Amino acid sequence: MSYQCFDVSIDNRIAHIVLNRPEKRNCMSPLFWDELPAIVRDIDAQSKARVIVISSTGPHFTSGLDLNAFAPNPEAAPADHSIAAANFMQNVKRMQDTFSALADCRIPVIAAIQGGCIGGGVDLASACDLRYTTDDAFFTVQEINIAMAADVGTFPRLTYLLPEGIVKELAYTGRKLSAEEAKSYGLVNGIYPSQSDMLDAVMSTAKEIAEKAPMAIAGSKKMIHYARHHNTQDALDYVAVWNASMLSTHQMMEAAIAPMEKRSPNYPDLPVDPGKIDGTQVLG
Repeated sequence: MSYQCFDVSIDNRIAHIVLNRPEKRNCMSPLFWDELPAIVRDIDAQSKARVIVISSTGPHFTSGLDLNAFAPNPEAAPADHSIAAANFMQNVKRMQDTFSALADCRIPVIAAIQGGCIGGGVDLASACDLRYTTDDAFFTVQEINIAMAADVGTFPRLTYLLPEGIVKELAYTGRKLSAEEAKSYGLVNGIYPSQSDMLDAVMSTAKEIAEKAPMAIAGSKKMIHYARHHNTQDALDYVAVWNASMLSTHQMMEAAIAPMEKRSPNYPDLPVDPGKIDGTQVLG
């Protein structure tokens, strides 16, 4: 299936989602917010890949929200402020759900970022599992520059990835956080001199992940996210229950035997998840 905001390909169990509007600095149009979660959930639910890589085109990863498309129309605004507020909240919840699809999917999501990662781009990147950049990349919490507080996912996620004082500084000033500074805080996993070098490295990492047992990867992602929001004992109990339920001795044997036989391990894909399948948006 074709999409207006993205090019999608799947090869060697790696799904590559590419923002494809460089002439618009890959700004997030209204359609963006529907297409991205549909793509991600389809890949996850149908077990079409074991890793998702999100990259972009042109000089910037994304300039964030398409302000022109979302600019309020005074003539179309409801007379009752409470109705307008309810409509606004409903739209924000829809946009939040777009990036939650990245965090909630069973497989790892890697962001490959060049140039500016602005506004909603920070929300997107912080919802991914790993982030790699070019050396000219930067992050900006742009919302303060348009007189609003970031509301699509920046604060709930970024405060787990950066020191709180840095998050507040970025949120209050709108300044640029360089790739080097972001790496020093642990937000970025690696920095590369060019986009091609970055994508080569990202695809190499994705290939390495795709060769691991998918159920163990999914369990690791779930446990890491669970531990973020629970105390140590709760997290220990949960991982014990998870492994007691999901651990596969057959896959553990395969992990041990494959290196001795000088071959890649052969693991089953994650099971299809019918509960996540959206019948209206399915990749071809």
